[in-house]
Amino acid sequence: MTDTNILELQLYNTMSREKQVFQPIDPSRVTMYVCGPTVYNRVHIGNARPVVVFDTLYRVLKSVYPNVIYARNITDIDDKIMNACLLYTSPSPRDVEES
Repeated sequence: MTDTNILELQLYNTMSREKQVFQPIDPSRVTMYVCGPTVYNRVHIGNARPVVVFDTLYRVLKSVYPNVIYARNITDIDDKIMNACLLYTSPSPRDVEES
């Protein structure tokens, strides 16, 4: 970056397996889209990792660039997850009343 007051941010590129200087397409509007968790079982520490990592990245970007847009999703569940859920679901109140 040309401004001496702005830090040079380097990120690890898993494709090239090297650190690279981050150069946004549009420095006036940096965007990041992050896939959130696919919640299909009990909560574990791995569910928190992306939240912590990408929230930290967002804060670093925000300290360098004026406008950072951060979007994340919660992955849709599919039939496999729904069927597994049925195995662990408690009976409904109606089922308990009838027995």
